[in-house]
This record gives sequence, C-alpha cells and structure tokens, in this order.
Amino acid sequence: MKTILRVALTLSLAVPALPAQTAQPWAKIPTPPLHEFKPVQPKRIDLKNGVIIFLQEDHELPFIDGSINVRGGSREEPAAKTGMLDMYGDVWRTSGTATLDGDAMDDMLEAKAAKIETSSDLDSTGLSWSSLKTDFDTVFPQAVDLLLHPAFKADKLELAQQQMATGIARRNDDASGILAREVAKVVYGGSSPYARQAEFSTVLAVTVDDMKQWHDRTVVGSNLMVSVIGDFDSATIEKKLRDVFEKLPKGEPTKSYKGDFPGPKPGVYFINKDDVNQSNISIAGLGTLRNNPDVYALSVMNEIFSGGFGSRIVQSVRTKLGLAYSVGGGYGASYDHPGTFRVQAGTKSASTVAATKAMLDEINQLKSVPPTETELKNAKEQLLNSFIFRYDSRSKVLSEQVMLAFYGYPADYLEKYKSAIEKVSAADVSRVAAKYIDTSKLAIVVVGNGGDLGDSLKQLGPVNNVDITIPPPPAGMGN
Repeated sequence: MKTILRVALTLSLAVPALPAQTAQPWAKIPTPPLHEFKPVQPKRIDLKNGVIIFLQEDHELPFIDGSINVRGGSREEPAAKTGMLDMYGDVWRTSGTATLDGDAMDDMLEAKAAKIETSSDLDSTGLSWSSLKTDFDTVFPQAVDLLLHPAFKADKLELAQQQMATGIARRNDDASGILAREVAKVVYGGSSPYARQAEFSTVLAVTVDDMKQWHDRTVVGSNLMVSVIGDFDSATIEKKLRDVFEKLPKGEPTKSYKGDFPGPKPGVYFINKDDVNQSNISIAGLGTLRNNPDVYALSVMNEIFSGGFGSRIVQSVRTKLGLAYSVGGGYGASYDHPGTFRVQAGTKSASTVAATKAMLDEINQLKSVPPTETELKNAKEQLLNSFIFRYDSRSKVLSEQVMLAFYGYPADYLEKYKSAIEKVSAADVSRVAAKYIDTSKLAIVVVGNGGDLGDSLKQLGPVNNVDITIPPPPAGMGN
C-alpha cells in the first residue's frame, strides 16, 4: 500500500496542473470572408402594353413552372364587400373556363402530375402553373384560358361564401388569431384596408358580376407580371409568351391604396377570452418602409433585440425571469406601406403584467444601452449567413426579382444588402433605436382571461375593453 501511495504521489507531482481554462483550438480557426453575392439574374422583357416577363432557365429538373401576378388585391375592394378577393381566388379556379370546368381541369391536371392554381392577396391576385416540360404546350394554354376566359359560376361562389361564413363564425376560437387581427386594427385603424375584416353581410353581398367586373378591370397588360422558370430554351419560351401576352390591351393600371398612417392611440386594449388560462400580449406601433435607408441598421437592431435564444429579450423575459413561454418581435418594414413594430409574448395569466413590464423595459434599453461588440458581431453574422440561404436557388432569386419589380424597387436591391449590413456600427444601432422607438406611441394589446386578470392591467395604463362579438347575418340574407 505504501508503495502504491508513493507511486501515486510521484505521478501527481510529475504531472503539471491543468490550466484554469482549457484551450479552445477551434477559436483559432480562421473564418474566411463571405463571397460576393452574385445571384444568377433572370432575363427581363418589357412589352409595349405594360406586361413584364421574367425568364429564368434552370436545367436541374425537367419541369417548367410559371406564375402571373396581377396588380390589385383586397385593399382595393369595396369596404361593403370585404372578403370578395379572398373568395375570388377560390372561385376563379374552382369554376374553370367555358370550355373546361374546374372539376374536369382537376382530372386533366392530375393525369399529368401538373397543377394550375389561383390566389389572392392584399395587393395582388395571381395564377400559377407547373408541369413536366413535355406537357408545357398542354398545361400553359389551359392556364392562359383560365386567365383570359374564367367562368365564375354561381354555385362555386355560394360554396366559397359558405366556407367564408364558417371561418367568420369560428374566428374567435384562437387567441393568437384574435391578437393578430386586433393589433392590425389598433395600429392601422379598424376601417383601414390593412385591418378591416369580412363579416357575414359583406361576404353575402358579393355577386358573380362583382367578380367578373373585377377580373375584366384588372387583367390588362399594365397590371401583369409573368415569370417562368425551368428546363427550357429562353428564346423558344419568349416567343410563346409574346404570342399570348402582346395581344392584351394595355388598360388602366390598378391604383394602390394611399392613406394616412397615424399609428395607434396609446393605451391598453383588452380582449376577454374566458376559456383560456394564459395571456397573449403584443406591444405594437407603426413600422417603416423597406426603402428606408435605415432599414439595414434596424435589421441589426432587431437581431440584437430578438434574433434568437441569445437575444436580449429572450435572455431577459424568457430565460432569466421565466415570464414567457415565447417572446419576440421587432421593427417591421413593408414594401409599399408602413409595417408594424411589434413585441409579443405568451404567458400565464398571473404573469401578464410582469411580462409586459419586462418587455417594455427591454424596449427602453434598446435606446439607453448600446450594443456590445459581441452583440453587434453576432447579429451581423446571423443576418448575413441567413441571407445567403434565402437566395440560394434560382427560383428564390426569381421570386425576389419579381417582388422588387412589382413594388418598383431597383433590381440590385439584394446585391447591396451584404455591404450595407457590414457597414452598420454600434452607433448606427443606437441612432435608429432613438429615432424610431418611442414607447409613448405604443399600444398594448392583451387577449386573456378577464376573471384571472381582474383590474391588474390598469397598472399598465388606461384600459379599453374591445368587443369582438360577431355580428349576425342581416335578416333575409343567406340561409
């Protein structure tokens, strides 16, 4: 035993003590700079009647996909017929054409593993198709027929109205859906096209003639943007597209909605939902446009604030304080109207006020606590690394180019992103935080259980109780 102890002691004296902090050899690995961002750009063709065509060859797979974006969407529909464009996107496709109804079209496309779809959005409607390249000359003419000669059948409209009515009847079931809807109303105003909602009366007021008139007015050359990607020869496809779209009348372009955006009236807006035991919270205000020169610094600010598990608000509200199941948000930017500034969290009822105050504290600290060198470096790396993956295929680049052209942004908007983010400094982040964030102009929207919360929300400011009762269908309208 003595011998063993002597050997052990000798060995312990012979082995040098480990340093307090182990070496990190991976930290010495050099990180090469990102390559210059040079995506393969699609070919753009501008026709005399206003139609814009984008062609992107991609020979990886034997498919050809196409889409047609049409200017004009739900923000331009009459307020008395809110919901018309949501139904239009369905009825357009399900009705089919005079020569091939929607059901027969389904069968034809299924046999060819192809598809033709229609859709509607806030500012546009659209038609898309996809097929094997060998079936292009069959599927594309059918898509054109649907674009130019839609049927818009009364029975398909009635079905769409029933489906919309079902959605209206159930719209208060989901707390997160209520929150999103009411935040839009608070930020933009209840009558704004960016916030108004369909009701039984507005849906039932829509007629087939309304849809036909909308289609005839919007499907004109000056409103169309066509994009095609796939395994094709550009010269051949260009001729086929010209043969179709050069014949269209130029028409009058749809005028986009132009309105005032004063932002929310500060205060607390409470929506009672007594079948839940938690609260969904949003602190909301008006955002900005994507063409704002400060959008790059705002993007870095957002990443520092709520870009992931290591961000300020997640580390504070969720990790350290344990006040939220989920938390996040940021200063939003849209292409042709102000986005929203929104910070949201989900928490148990008892933590509602504490979680809200913690989020407000973090918002204020954006203005008072400059980003550290590490925060700035990590935020910029996250943005740049994720940016590359957003545009790592020709289809993604094509989609973005179509989007930029649709809203009138320069074609090199993407290529400037990398260098613009790299130039953002800590001072820039502090500057935009001070310039754009004003907690006195923010509203707090809470969806929660009033019985659990009692009068506690008064600690946050004057409380406005929001009525979300669904108006019944007018007498004599519908079944």
